[in-house]
Parts: sequence; C-alpha cells; structure tokens
Amino acid sequence: MKTLRLLLGDQLNQKHSWFRGSQENTIYFMAEMRQETDYTVHHIQKIIAFFEAMEKFSEWIRNKGIKVIYYRLNDKKNKQNLIKNIEDIVSRHKIEKFEYQLPDEYRLDQQLQQLKGKLSIESQAYDTEHFLTDREELCDFFHGKNSLLMESFYRHMRKKHKVLMNNEKPEGGKWNFDQSNRKKWNDKLGKPKQYQLKSNVTSTLARIKKSGVKSIGKVDPENFIWPTSREDSIKLLRHFCQYLLPHFGDFQDAMDPNEVFLYHSRISFSLNSKLISPKEAIDTAIKSWKEGKASIGLNQIEGFVRQILGWREYMRGVYWMSMPDYENQNKLKNSNDLPDFFWNAETSMNCLHKAIQNSLDNAYAHHIQRLMITGNFALLTQTHPDQVESWYLGIYIDAIQWVEMPNTRGMSQFADGGLVATKPYISSGSYINKMSNYCRDCIYDVKQRTGENACPFNSLYWNFLIEKRKLLKDNHRMSMMFNLLDKIERKELVEIQRRAKKFMTKKQ
Repeated sequence: MKTLRLLLGDQLNQKHSWFRGSQENTIYFMAEMRQETDYTVHHIQKIIAFFEAMEKFSEWIRNKGIKVIYYRLNDKKNKQNLIKNIEDIVSRHKIEKFEYQLPDEYRLDQQLQQLKGKLSIESQAYDTEHFLTDREELCDFFHGKNSLLMESFYRHMRKKHKVLMNNEKPEGGKWNFDQSNRKKWNDKLGKPKQYQLKSNVTSTLARIKKSGVKSIGKVDPENFIWPTSREDSIKLLRHFCQYLLPHFGDFQDAMDPNEVFLYHSRISFSLNSKLISPKEAIDTAIKSWKEGKASIGLNQIEGFVRQILGWREYMRGVYWMSMPDYENQNKLKNSNDLPDFFWNAETSMNCLHKAIQNSLDNAYAHHIQRLMITGNFALLTQTHPDQVESWYLGIYIDAIQWVEMPNTRGMSQFADGGLVATKPYISSGSYINKMSNYCRDCIYDVKQRTGENACPFNSLYWNFLIEKRKLLKDNHRMSMMFNLLDKIERKELVEIQRRAKKFMTKKQ
C-alpha cells in the first residue's frame, strides 16, 4: 500500500518507531509554508531555526534511503497550505493511505481532522512518542479534585517515572527545592561557560527574505547560535550538564543585564522540535549529577528536573484539557494595547529595555524575565492577553502554542482566573531589584512609589491592586497585599494612580 507520512516542523524525532522496519512504498512529506510563518509575526531566528532543522531532518531521512518530498518556501509546487499540499500529493502520487503524528497545536489538530474528512483514502494518526504523558493524563489525574496544583502532578510524575526517588520517598527527603533556587547572581563565580555553536544560515535567511515573510528581531546569519540538528542538541545538553548544571538551581531565577543565558541550558528549542526527548534530557542530567555529586547539589538537579518532568508536561496537559475555550480567556477584563517599545526595546526602564533587547537580539529570555519583567509589566498595565500572547508566541524561538499559551495566558497574565496560577504574578520594583542587577543602572529609583523619579513598577503595582480589587477580593493569597494597600494614605494613593495612568497611556 502506497503510504504518505506527514512530518510537521516540530516532529523531528529520529527515535520514532516510524523509522524502524521496512519503508517500502512510503513517502514522507515536510514543508515550509506561509500558513506557519504568517499566523503571527515570528522572530527571524525562530523561522530560520525551524527551516534549518526541518531541512536537516529531511536529509537524515533521505540518507536512510527513504523517499522524502520536501517543499521549500519558494517551491512552485508549494501551495503554502497544509491541506492543499497534502491533497495535491495524494492525487499526483496515487497515495492509498495517509498517516500523521498527532499535532501538539490545537489549530493543526483541527486542520488535520478536517483533512481526514475530505480524503477518500484511509487515514491513521500516531503518537509522537516524545512526551512523558498523553494528552489526557493531566485531566484524568485531577478529575474530581478542586484545583490543578502543579506540585501534586509533579510528585505523581516523579513516582510514576522513578525520577530522583528513593523507593517511595523523594531523593534527599524533599520534593521541591524551589526555595534554594532564588539567589541573585554576581560575577564572582566568573562568567558562565557557554557552548559556542555558530552555523551559517545565509541561504535560509535569503529564502525567507525573498519570499517576503514578515518577521521581528535580528540575526547574524554567519554565526547562528541555536542547535538545529540532533547532534548539536546533544552536544549542547552535555555542555550544560558539565559546566552549567552545577550552578543552575542556585541561579535559575537570577537576572543580569550583561548575561544572556547565565546557567540555563538553551535546549528548549531542541526539546520543542523533538530533536531530543525530555527523557534523555532528564537521564543525561541525572547521570551527570550522580557522577559529580560532590560538585552538583541536589537543588541544582531537582530544579532542572522540575522544569521538564513537572512544568513542561503540566503545561501541555492544561492546554489539551482547556482548548479551545482557553484562548479566549480574559478573566481580569484587561483591554489596553501592548506598548510600542515591546517591538523595539526603546524604553528608559532598564529592566524592560534589557529583557526586550535580549529577546529581539537572541529570540530568548529565561522564564523569570518572561514572567516577572515583560509579563509583569504587561499585566500591571492591563494589556489585553491576546496581544501579550501574540508577542510571546512570535518572539521566542521555543514558543509553540501548547507551551506558550498556558504559560502566558495562565501563569503570566492570570487571564484564566487561577486555573494555572493561584494568584497573579505581579510585583513592584522590589522583586526585580532582589533578583537582578537591572535597577543599579536605571534612571528610576526602585525605592520610590511616587515622584517623577519613582520606578514605574511601583505605582503600576499598587494601581493594579486598586483597580482589580473587586475581581480578586476572594483570593486568599491576595489578602496580605490588600492589607498593605489599605495602609497607604489617601493622598499618596491619588498620586500613585495619577502616575500609573501616565505610564498606561504612554506608547513609550
């Protein structure tokens, strides 16, 4: 039976069972398409990374002696639409069966369901064989429970997969070392040793530009820093385990204006495109920890495991449990526009300038920069979650909707009303000052709430509490904040709101 197998751009799993056994009468199909480059405005490095990784993966398949149809963006046969391309190939190649791996994005899942209804041949879906859960596992786990507490799910995953466990008890007697992951970094340890990956992507960039694809950010095409092959992804993972894991847990929340990655692994694109699997990332890190326990503390390895085994799988479960209604959630009724400086970093607030400039330069910011700098500011200025989500989905190299949406709409913007987060993740400038070195070089005074020199985060924070009090008054985790709000004198509250309104109405 002549079979067509579809591979999407985030399904680059060399270990998939599809590639074992006979491939006779099987054709694989991959395509760069405008439907994928244009559904939001993406960072140029993100587009390049996917196209480079896809093309290398198609070559890997071809080198195994398997037939591959690969459409580049400018190929004449490319109809720029998934359904139209597959229908055309099925017709021209007289395909008798269509197979695909389950997509991780709801929109693509719906598109392929629609395609199955249109095709007159047999269709079959397969698991991607990547995640440590299936789509429904989180929903089943929390069935009948009152809340979706990530910590409960994380412990379930640790037990199920026997990760960092001593029989039925957690390694070291504690499940979570998050309290030990909040140190402020300075360069007394020396600069973190980064893996120097530099590849030439000139031809891919030229193809994208020639096609007229709109993008944001910048790229040095002769020194592309992201892994786009399994081999480079594994090298990056091993480098992390050897040089960065020993301090990862301590400083995973730290921020510094002169350090792009600090001790973070940079494997999120490799994971989300499936060049490597979460299991091998966890297994590799734990192996390094066991071999170097004297130099790698338990809080370092547990912090890494929690991000992948816990948070990543949890976000995916929330996504599939909550779609399609989730993408319309706006429980705080925010409606303002995203400030213009999110697209050019032209703001005098040093933390925002550095975090956004880093994002534009590298298609990257780590989770605290996303949550407590850009996300915090967007929430405090009461920006519509659709606009925030679109920006996050476009700007980061690892942003695919299944992971980006619940992190942004749920964790960052509290638009789901508390499904993911137990309270809004908001702060004044004090948290930013505690966890970063941004404030020391800023024109604003982080200690002041009012006055022209006062940190904007301070007035925005208290104004948010004033304006959203009715919506959040029943959240017990907000009670201390509201008690502190009640202690501020009326005259100062008026000035706080005046200053906050000024920043909320300014485009810059």
